[in-house]
Amino acid sequence: MPYRTLLRALEQAGGANAVFQVRKSIPDGYQPAAKAAVKKAVKLYDANVKKAAKAAETAAAKAEEAKKNAVAEAARLEEAKSLVLVQDSSLPAAKKIRIRESTEHRGSRVQISGWVHRHRVQGKDMMFIVLRDGYGYIQCVLTGKQCHTYDALTLTLESTITVYGTIQTVPEGKTAPGGHELIADYWVIVGKAPGGDQAFTNQIAADSSPDILLDQRHLVIRGETASATLRVRALILKAFRDFFHSRHITEVSPPLMVQTQVEGGSTLFEFDYYGEKAYLTQSSQLYLETCLASVGDVYCLTDSFRAERSHTRRHLSEFTHCEAELSFITFEDLLSVIEDMLLDDPVSGPIIRELNPGFKRPQKPFRRMNYADAIQWLKDNGVKKDVLDENGVKIGEADYEFGEDIPESPERRMTDTIGEPILLCRFPAEIKSFYMKRCGDDARLTESVDVLMPNVGEITGGSMRISDLAELMEGYKREGIDPTPYYWFTDQRKYGTCEHGGFGLGIERLLAWLLNRYSVREVCLYPRFMGRCQP
Repeated sequence: MPYRTLLRALEQAGGANAVFQVRKSIPDGYQPAAKAAVKKAVKLYDANVKKAAKAAETAAAKAEEAKKNAVAEAARLEEAKSLVLVQDSSLPAAKKIRIRESTEHRGSRVQISGWVHRHRVQGKDMMFIVLRDGYGYIQCVLTGKQCHTYDALTLTLESTITVYGTIQTVPEGKTAPGGHELIADYWVIVGKAPGGDQAFTNQIAADSSPDILLDQRHLVIRGETASATLRVRALILKAFRDFFHSRHITEVSPPLMVQTQVEGGSTLFEFDYYGEKAYLTQSSQLYLETCLASVGDVYCLTDSFRAERSHTRRHLSEFTHCEAELSFITFEDLLSVIEDMLLDDPVSGPIIRELNPGFKRPQKPFRRMNYADAIQWLKDNGVKKDVLDENGVKIGEADYEFGEDIPESPERRMTDTIGEPILLCRFPAEIKSFYMKRCGDDARLTESVDVLMPNVGEITGGSMRISDLAELMEGYKREGIDPTPYYWFTDQRKYGTCEHGGFGLGIERLLAWLLNRYSVREVCLYPRFMGRCQP
């Protein structure tokens, strides 16, 4: 068979002991190959043969060296099994502490347990281990015999260990978490993590796909960024509780299984409740309103559920909802409370600056913008909607008009362009919920507000609530809602009504704004959205 080059023909023939012919074109046919060309090809062939032989020789030497090293390592490990560490009974008793307590125990002998976050060997007689216990990180220094035990030689990331020793300030010019390190005098394995194919670093990586990171979320949250995010989340929840407590607003625990809707039937999670139709709550607002006459102003921090058939970066099927209802207030009072709550931020310290160095605390008052002004902004800035035919095919574009809901994308574009928090107010009644109070100066509009944050969009929605019984009944009728199952909500207007309002804030969206996260999924412990209900 013909070959593309003389070198390839030589390789197939096994050398120059053959007759070689070449063909420059089909009409010319095959002719004997030029001697110079054959000589050049032979020279290159001989060089390749020598190179291959050298490579094979090197590979064999490396394999032999690896075999010797493996034998030596096995012997080393076997010998290491005979090394047993024993605590020095002459030392002071070690006090069991958490890493967060390290600074106040400098100079003292302590014992600290945790997970191996990082480790490295330096020379023959020194090992550095960064230990993590969920409260912080500390560098442990192992020396001498401590580095040569079987457990030390086979130590893996995420193994749990207990280290005994003295906490000392790091030498000048050196760095370590907290500015100190634990100089070990004894340590022991508590639970060894696997190595090899099952090693922690083989389960997740920085460039792993989103699905893998979600499947392995239980391991991802051990990372520095994920764990810091969870700590910020806890601090935010505490800050909100402290804010409400300072204003004598009482926390209540409304039911999560309900038989009424708040935000429309399309996002309800329906289930069978002992033979009756029931839903997971979309919002606890209606129940909060019933508490006003009982314990005064109230709030809750609990989960809400939306059957959002959406994969956008700001939607979840389960989210933490901070909701409040306040009695005897005006719309301006409501806006002021929302601003104060978002600005009352005692946690915007080192941990937030670590995760979002560019974070700047917004100033009060937030920019106020009416819905009508937002529609005009979209027109002035050329933000248009797609016009679709009956088959859903785009056939053109058009301006957004008064009375239309503003979708996420144009709302985000407006907010990001303006670049500051916005209180978007006075939405048309037709695009808002049945319970929202209409404006006194324009009955087409409601005393409603959405709080919009750059890079996230809406994080809070609120309104004054209808206080008049007849007006509420008309709202039921307008939305085609049977008022019968809402009797307990309707009774709040029947047995002594008042002007009142409230709001709901999505904790995940707030965190995404605070920490500059791309998706709300990043700030959840285990996010739930369409197609994801594990782990």
